[in-house]
Parts: sequence; C-alpha cells; structure tokens
Amino acid sequence: MAKKKQNEAAENEEILETAAEEAADEATAKIEELEKELAASKEAHIRTLAEYDNYRKRTVKEKEASYGDAKASTITELLPVLDNFDRALSVDSSDFDSYKKGVEMIYQNFTEILKKLGAEAFGEKGEQFDPNFHNGVMHVEDDSFGENEIAEVFSKGYKLGDRVLRPAMVKVAN
Repeated sequence: MAKKKQNEAAENEEILETAAEEAADEATAKIEELEKELAASKEAHIRTLAEYDNYRKRTVKEKEASYGDAKASTITELLPVLDNFDRALSVDSSDFDSYKKGVEMIYQNFTEILKKLGAEAFGEKGEQFDPNFHNGVMHVEDDSFGENEIAEVFSKGYKLGDRVLRPAMVKVAN
C-alpha cells in the first residue's frame, strides 16, 4: 500500500510538473505576445510623434512663406503707383492743371488698388462719431452740426473687413 501511495504521489508529481511546465509555456508565450504588442505600440507612437513634428515644421514654413507671398503681392500691386509718381516728377511742372490732373489720376489708381486689396476708407464729414472707428482729436461747439457729428476730417480711417487698420482723425461737434 505504501508503494501504491508512492506511485500515486509520483504520478501526481509528474502531472503537477507537466501542468506547471504547460502553464509556464503558456505564460512565456503570453509574455512574448504582449512584448510584441508593446513594441508595435511604441513604434506607432514614435511614428505619430515624428509625423506631428514634421507637420508642425511644415506649417511653420508655410506660414512664413504665406507672409512673404502676401508682402510681395502687395508691393507688386503698389509698383504702378510708384511708376506714376516717377512719371509725374519727370514732367515739366509749369502746367499746374495737367500736373494736378496727373496727381488726381495717381490718387484714383491708389484707391482702386486699396479697394482691390479689400481696404475701405471711412470717416467723412457729417458722419456720426464712433470711438471704435474715429479718433476725436478736437471738439467744437457748432449749431450747424448735430450731436456727436464729425465736423472735420484730418485724416481718413481705413479698415480691412472688420479690422480697423487706422482710425480716422476727426474734429467732433457738440
């Protein structure tokens, strides 16, 4: 009977060793699988970081390029006005009327370029004073003007869309 128990104990020990080896093999396989998944995740994360870094660098370059392109485009639009000033200065100025007409044409050309670029002038005599658009530098009491009405414009204001580029400098009545 003791031999029987020893045989059973040996068999149980073999079964336990086999089960332990199988469990260890399964655990090792699972660990290897998880290590592969972790390595793949790390690689994907590193790729994502590299892609983001490349995107950031590319957008910075594009932004810088667009600023330069906008400046070049604006200057190109203004060159005809400069050419007209050169022509006006090279003409004999003894004929004041033709000189004045030339300057008026240059002014007209310049305002057309501003409109083309989206800039709009504002601040006319008779408009209502608005501190968001006008810079009141003088005040006058005059019954011929209404309350907070612009009596005189020293320099026009300009805006691009809703953005004020320069407020109009005005004299405000009453």
